[in-house]
Amino acid sequence: MTKMNEWNHIFKLDPAKEISNEQLKILCESGTDAIMVGGTDNVTWEAVDDLLYRISKYPVHRILEVSTMDAVVPGFDDYFIPMVFNSTEKKWFMDMQHQGMKKYLEFLDHVDLTFEGYCILNEEAKAFQYTNSVLPDVEDTLVYAYMAEHVFHLPIFYLEYSGKYGEPNLVRDVKRKLNQTLLFYGGGIQNSLQAKEMKQYADVIIVGNSIYTDFDKALETVQAVSG
Repeated sequence: MTKMNEWNHIFKLDPAKEISNEQLKILCESGTDAIMVGGTDNVTWEAVDDLLYRISKYPVHRILEVSTMDAVVPGFDDYFIPMVFNSTEKKWFMDMQHQGMKKYLEFLDHVDLTFEGYCILNEEAKAFQYTNSVLPDVEDTLVYAYMAEHVFHLPIFYLEYSGKYGEPNLVRDVKRKLNQTLLFYGGGIQNSLQAKEMKQYADVIIVGNSIYTDFDKALETVQAVSG
């Protein structure tokens, strides 16, 4: 946790999308604090394993955000386990996590697990639909943040807009609810200006989709929030 307290930026790679070896090398050597692997659709063991192999050539922190038990690949530095607060189904908050830990119980002493409170705020996002989530209002979102820290004592609360640029004022207000829990923000960051805006409030920003739509501008987000 001490190291995460010093992070500013994470690149998130989707194992179902293509990225060249040259681009991957540039990302891994960009100064980002970590490379996270995660996605919703078509996430396979083979694709995750291939991406891990390619990332492992570089001295960058490697995170697997677990979205399916069928693609849990050994060898990552951290395993992030989402708990979706605004899902209407308990399985996305507790049951899937229980099943996964039961399946891999004998290995848990040998890996670093980090549970993250998740709040998905884009109704168009595949993750929102996949987890049968409902869109929370501002009050609901602030209560989720409070619960993440004071009820469940989670190390991370993740505001996920998943491809859509979010509301900076909401990110600011959520941050005010958190003291020990880190605030991660992900969604729609396309350039350095948006990166700086969200980093005013979030402890860590996650840049994902723009890697595949405008690589050069995605790369600029690292320096925009460094230091």
